[in-house]
This record gives sequence, structure tokens and C-alpha cells, in this order.
Amino acid sequence: MAPSSPTAGDIFNYRFHHGTNLGTIFVLEKWLSGSMYDGAAGDSELDAVRASLSSRGLDATRSKWQNHWDSALSDDDMNWLVNNARCNMIRLPIGWFTLGPDFCNNTAFAGEPAQVYTNAWSSVKRLVQRCHDHGIGVLIDLHAVPGGANDQIHSGTSSGKAELWGNSFNLDLGRRCLVYIAQEVQNGMAGVIGIQPCNEAAYNAQGMYEWYDSLIRAISAVNGSIPIYISDGWDFGRALPYVQGKNAGDRQGNSIIIDKHNYYCFSASDKSQSAQQIIGRIPQELGELDGKDGNVFEHGAACVLIGEYSCVLDGQTWNQGGDRPSLTKQFGQVQSQRWQGRSSGTSFWTYKMDWMDGGDWGFKEQTNKGAITPPHCLTLSAQDVKNAASNAEGRRQSLRDTAYNEHVQYWDRTSPGQHFEHQRYSDGWNLGWSDAKAFFRARADSVIPGGNVGGDKLGCLDVWVRKRMVEAGQAKSQTAYGWEWEQGFRKGVADFYSAVGI
Repeated sequence: MAPSSPTAGDIFNYRFHHGTNLGTIFVLEKWLSGSMYDGAAGDSELDAVRASLSSRGLDATRSKWQNHWDSALSDDDMNWLVNNARCNMIRLPIGWFTLGPDFCNNTAFAGEPAQVYTNAWSSVKRLVQRCHDHGIGVLIDLHAVPGGANDQIHSGTSSGKAELWGNSFNLDLGRRCLVYIAQEVQNGMAGVIGIQPCNEAAYNAQGMYEWYDSLIRAISAVNGSIPIYISDGWDFGRALPYVQGKNAGDRQGNSIIIDKHNYYCFSASDKSQSAQQIIGRIPQELGELDGKDGNVFEHGAACVLIGEYSCVLDGQTWNQGGDRPSLTKQFGQVQSQRWQGRSSGTSFWTYKMDWMDGGDWGFKEQTNKGAITPPHCLTLSAQDVKNAASNAEGRRQSLRDTAYNEHVQYWDRTSPGQHFEHQRYSDGWNLGWSDAKAFFRARADSVIPGGNVGGDKLGCLDVWVRKRMVEAGQAKSQTAYGWEWEQGFRKGVADFYSAVGI
């Protein structure tokens, strides 16, 4: 029995994600939102809340925070994101405190600070719904976890410590937060494309992968379909084999995707390089994926989201010369090209700050300047999408026959007399073509919202192949010839995209 057509949820979850972070809304950062700090000495969310409680009391503080959340994205913002930026996703950082007072007991936010967040989760849910209605998916990022996944202020406090790791209370509370979010999504938060357990886990954090193991089990028990995005802990090479194992070709359940952050302005080695040198490095980025993705049947699935990046370079870099506006634009364009060619999506850091449009940190400014560019497929009109898909369909049979014959001839030539099951290749090709077309036409056909413009493309291809492989009965535990099906599926996707010109 052939798998059913991709659902609206499938398309939200597995298309290429072109988007931005919505930082400093539910997890404040002083350098972005100084207006929320009332002269607080520290830079974290908790510092801001305590300063406001001290100066204006609970009711006025709760009102101020509520207004900050609810005004995060105006109707004009939504229209710009959809119609100018061609954005189809937002990575939304939240904190454990965002879930409300019940999750704050025995933590740094216990007591009066917790009462500020009584309605915070309701604000998140309203924002997710508004985004969904505009065709924008939301990755819920538990940016601030109890104790902190790293020692930075964006973990919610100014403790300067990463006290999630090795602390059983914090690890358990973090797990309960994530299970609650997964349950809420399961119960009806359309448009949530994934859950991220923590942000920028400290390098070589104690027990990180064991915690991920327990989270995946706990989340899958209440929501077996939501993708889970894991921080690579600044060690992409170590994260890759982990997700390949979790995304084994015959394993059902939640897709596991790596969240990787690429900045070029913080390390001493980056600061020592010129803008031209840094730009020259970008086309080689994500090379660790080579040989890891593209063969789910044998190696499992590997996908990565560039969850944070920017157009910022350090002053020491700029001191080495060059035309800054021109090089900044080139830097953004080269990143856009590389991430679109090699990742499952991107979310720029960041969209909102007191000092809009944000300079080199601003998604709005860098999009308006042409530094950050959407994939071509997202710029097509609905009629362009329909015409391209219709024209491609007219070539379907000849393209399939050509692909099938080339496949058969190759194996007849290289392994004469050996047993194959080439029909699986043809079946895979047909499903790959159909899935690619379904994603591409989803907006134009009103399968998902946002139908005025854009055709979506499979971005999380490896994990989508794994999902379809299991559904089609082609996993290694089901047949020794699923590799033929996978090759056919990938060729069908590629042939469709070639035919529609994306």
C-alpha cells in the first residue's frame, strides 16, 4: 500500500525553512531590549524582572511584559515577513519560566518573579496561531532551561554558570517542560515545526547525549511526530553520528535534526581574518555532512538547521580594509547560497530589537539590503507555481522512463546476472516526484496557508526519506533492496525540481 499524500503538518515540518529568530521577546537580552530593564545592573531576563518589580510592582510589571509579548509581531511585521522576506519559519526562544509559575518552583524565578508569567504561554500560543495563519511555521526553542545549558545571560539569569548539566533537579524539570510543550503541540498547536530542548549547550557538556536520549523517549511517548532539534554543543562532528543513529533507516518516530550556529565575529581566529578571507571560507562550510547524508538506507538520516547566523564581522576584521557595505552584502549572499544548498533551513539572528532595523544583526535590514535572500522557489507567484507544476507533469512519464532505464542499464553493466528488484526504484521515483510536487503546490492549492506566493521545497530531505521509507515498507528490516527504492525516490525529487526550474 502506497503512503498517503503529505499532510499540511508534514509540509510545515519538512520543507526548507527560510526564516529568522524572534529573540529578546520571551527571553530578554539587554543589548537588544534595553527599554525593558529599568536600569537593572544585570543583562538577563531575571535582572529585568526584578528591577521592574522593585520599581513598579507586580501588576504594572506583568502588564509591561504582557504588552512586550503581545506586540512582538504587528500585522505590518507579518506582512513584511511573508511578502518581503518570503519567510516561512520563525525560531522562537522561550524560557522554562514562560510556561508559568508552576514550572518556576525551587528555581531562580520562584516567588514574585514567577507571577509575571501567568499568561506567558497563552501569548506564545496566540503568536504561533497567528504565524500559522500566515503560512509561517514556528520552532519552539527552550532557549533558557533551568540552571542554564551554558553560562550566558540568554539562559535567563546572570549566574554565569551552566547548571543544567549534572543537576538532577534541573534536568528533570527541563524534561517536564519539554514533555508539557510536546503535549500542548499534540493537543492542537498547528504550525509548530519542532521542539528544541536547549540552546547552545556548553561544549562537551556532562551527560548531554544521555539527557537527549531520555528526552527523545519522553517526548515520543506523548507526541511521536514532532521533530526534535538538538544543539550540537559546538561540536558538529560529534552530533552527526548521534543523529544518524537516532534516525536509522528502519526506525520510526520523531525525526532528530541538529541545530548548528555559525558566527564569524567571536573567536580570535575569526577576528584575525579579513572579510574577504571569511567570505572565502563559507562555500566549504558543512563539509562534515559529506558522506554522512544522502544514504539513509545504509547510514541513517542527517539534517542540520543553521539555527543562528548573522552578517556581523568584528571590528578587527573590518580594520583590515575593504568596502564594508559591499562586503557585508556579499557575506550575507554567500551564506544564503551555502545554507540553502546544504542545510535544511536557516533562522537569522535576529528580527526584533529596540534599534530597528538592526544593522548587521538585523534580519529586516539585511533582507532589505539584499544580503539575505530567500530561495528562488519562495519568490514564485501562485500562478507560476501551478504553470510550472503542470508543465512538469507533462514530462513525467518520459523522465521516469529515462531514469528507470538508466538505473537498470547501469546495474546490468556493472553486476550482470545479479538479482535486483528494480521495480522498487520505479516505485521510489514515483513517490519522490509526487511528494516534491505536493510540497511545491501546497500553498497554491491551499493545502497550507500563505497561498499568494511561493512554492515550498523539501528541505529536511534525509529525515523525510527515512519517514517515507518506513511508510512504504522499504526499510532495511523490511527488505534488502530498499536502497533501490531510496535511489529512485531521490531521483524523482531531483527530476521534479529540474523540471520546474528550482
